[in-house]
Amino acid sequence: MASCGRDKQTCEQNPEVARVAAPVHLESLIKPFFQIKNPTDAQQFLQAHPGFANQFLQRRQFPSDNVLAQRLTQLATNAGLQKLGRETEAAFQDTAALRQQLHQAFQHVRYEFPDFRVPPVNLFVSGLSQDVFVNDSLLVLGLDFFVGPKASYRPNVPEYILRRYTPAHLLPTVVLAVSSKYNQRPRTNPTMLSEMVQFGKALYFAEKILPCTPDSLLIGYTGRELEGLEFNEGKVWGHFIEKNLLYNTTPFVIQKYVGERPNTPEIDRAAPGRIGTWLGWQIVRKYMAEHPNVTLRQLMAEQDAQRILTQSKYRPRKK
Repeated sequence: MASCGRDKQTCEQNPEVARVAAPVHLESLIKPFFQIKNPTDAQQFLQAHPGFANQFLQRRQFPSDNVLAQRLTQLATNAGLQKLGRETEAAFQDTAALRQQLHQAFQHVRYEFPDFRVPPVNLFVSGLSQDVFVNDSLLVLGLDFFVGPKASYRPNVPEYILRRYTPAHLLPTVVLAVSSKYNQRPRTNPTMLSEMVQFGKALYFAEKILPCTPDSLLIGYTGRELEGLEFNEGKVWGHFIEKNLLYNTTPFVIQKYVGERPNTPEIDRAAPGRIGTWLGWQIVRKYMAEHPNVTLRQLMAEQDAQRILTQSKYRPRKK
């Protein structure tokens, strides 16, 4: 796993961060869910967990609780999902360690954003319907997504996305989801540059909240892909400049460089997808290196991507 310029010193916990209160109330709903044998059991499950029912299960989208209870019963008594549930519990049996990891991440968030309210955490087997759900009052982790390659059932996504669904990718996925609360987006029509910087800010947020996590886990690349990008950074930047891509506003073109793809053949067949996202991350990093007094909160509130690019003095050279 490549670390891309971050040394061990960045992993040492700041004593000020360690003093931040960020208690995590974590409850696994996996066993209670699989104890459902009939609609009456399901009704009791809904009554016992109203916040989860209203927000994650979207209770109000169903004609009645009876309909939702029938659906929950079908899922909880499905043999395939029960098997996946057992595999999920085995992969994440150390919930104390998971609680501690979340605690440390939320300490970092509250250190940078004191108004952040740590939501209660529910662990669940979603039937591969949703990996992470988060808002101000609830965080649900669909752990069945993150069991890894040995799971009997895996998310129905391409292989280059599937490799991001392992236990090690759980925390980065959570933190990137939390970043959207603070990552302010410009109201004007997006350009390639504004989208690149938007994603770059999210990844910079993640690296600050998870300082010991390798870059490969944050962005979901392999170590080899990262090494290739670092070596060819000047070439990648040159492509965006030579093709006049930075101020392109065509959604299809923007998606080719920041959206999900197995690779970016316009640059090189070996270049991974979302290469604009990675490049935006490097621009944001350079901007923050040039402006050490800018806080993470100020960065996330900055909506002027051109200002970030100009003041970053980002100009990698071709090797």
